[in-house]
Amino acid sequence: MTITTAEFPRLQIEYPESDGKPMAETPAHRKAMTDTIEMLTDFFRDASNVYVSGNMMMYYEEGDPTASVSPDVFVVKGVPKGERRTYRVWVEKRPPLVVFEFTSRSTRLEDSGNKKALYAMMGVREYFLCDPLREYLEPPLQGFTLERGDYRRLPEDSDGTVISRELGLRLKMEGSQLRLIVIATGERLLTPAEAQEKARAEAKARQAAEAEIERLKAELARLRGER
Repeated sequence: MTITTAEFPRLQIEYPESDGKPMAETPAHRKAMTDTIEMLTDFFRDASNVYVSGNMMMYYEEGDPTASVSPDVFVVKGVPKGERRTYRVWVEKRPPLVVFEFTSRSTRLEDSGNKKALYAMMGVREYFLCDPLREYLEPPLQGFTLERGDYRRLPEDSDGTVISRELGLRLKMEGSQLRLIVIATGERLLTPAEAQEKARAEAKARQAAEAEIERLKAELARLRGER
């Protein structure tokens, strides 16, 4: 009896969760990347259909585990939040809307060449290159918007600020830190360390105010007792 190929069990294709490469080039790159992920995650915390992640294996061709890329930071609109071990474009049915790469001298050819062409092919609407150590990119923050399948350079303000229309944010490098500012309100998004410091300062101020109220109550009680 002849067995047709259709009768063989379908092979399970594995999509690895890591490419074996380091998370980031330097501590400055790692901090810039993780801070940006945290700031964007907090910014979109109330948007149920916005997914923010980074340093994650992304597969863009079903059945081909070599067709992969690992963006430093990416934002997808139109998919639910939730934990993912990898991002498979054909499963989610949406490519990233925006991608950030924290580039360095050693990754510049990949970031400005192969990755840039790949993201354009995938349909990533905005692509940002950030050079935290200012090793080669001038200015150290550059943005691109997709037009007719190719990227056009976004203009920078005199202070190096670039606008992301897709995110509703103004982007600016301050030292090695990528600052994110809400266009509508002017609010600066806080890094995790800045958010913790703000919470500590607010708690300290609240404690001081409560202590002052108690002092005034005691003083008022004393004055009433003297009458």
